[in-house]
Amino acid sequence: MKLKLLSLSALLALATPAMSEEKSLKIEGAPDPVEVAADAAGPGGEVPNDLLDDRAIREELTVNKFTAPSISKLFDTLQFLMPLPLAEVERKMPVRMSQDRADLAIELGFLIADGFLMVQAEQLKDVEKMASDLTRYGKALGTGDQVNRHAAGLLESAKKGDVPQLKKELASTQKDVENELVTLQDADLAHLISLGGWIRALEVSTVAVDKQFSLERARKVMRKDIAEYYSDCITGLEPRISARPNYLAMHDLLEGLSTKMTLEPDKEPTPETIKDIRKISAQLVELALKRQQ
Repeated sequence: MKLKLLSLSALLALATPAMSEEKSLKIEGAPDPVEVAADAAGPGGEVPNDLLDDRAIREELTVNKFTAPSISKLFDTLQFLMPLPLAEVERKMPVRMSQDRADLAIELGFLIADGFLMVQAEQLKDVEKMASDLTRYGKALGTGDQVNRHAAGLLESAKKGDVPQLKKELASTQKDVENELVTLQDADLAHLISLGGWIRALEVSTVAVDKQFSLERARKVMRKDIAEYYSDCITGLEPRISARPNYLAMHDLLEGLSTKMTLEPDKEPTPETIKDIRKISAQLVELALKRQQ
């Protein structure tokens, strides 16, 4: 399918020939790339602008017409929602690795998101375990070399207490994994990484706002455009993924979430609205992490 993969870094020195912007990715059995792009949410099927990486970074992308929302940008909102309820939303990665690559991709999105949570809360003592998990998932997805490099950078930055560099390493991890997956013609998986990161960010933000409500904080959660974007992206995944019961259910929940996030003119979000969105986000988490049997 055609995904708009945001974080495709040109920093990788790949042995395979570079892919031009005009050359479409062809995956057997996948929907037509142009049709999927047209189905994406927003004007012209574009990713919401504030979820794209900085212009200077985008200009360096190897395949810059394929973009997905940056997990780093998704987590920018959380700095306005401090303090974060980390104990209440704590989540441990499964010990056993899934044999399904779609499961691995969406779980990797959750893992990268948790990394941003750790850094945001400056819980640097947990970085070593997170780096180890990143290495496991990178190896399972066939992107181990790139992830290993960033895992080492994460550990070094944690030792120095360099929070800005930790954030850069996490953002680069997403970019480089996506780049490798596109090269392997697994572009759908790159988008699932972003989807997993957003669902995790939504879970944390809704819990934070529900526990400490204000109109300003609630407005940060009301992102109809993002819910619509991911709903349409699920529709455009390869049928072997999009037709799974948990993905069909996520698609329906995202459509309902888009409606819930739509406010009438002169209306503001209420505590009850946030509670409803929190319940939906919890359902999305459960469905996203439901593995193939």
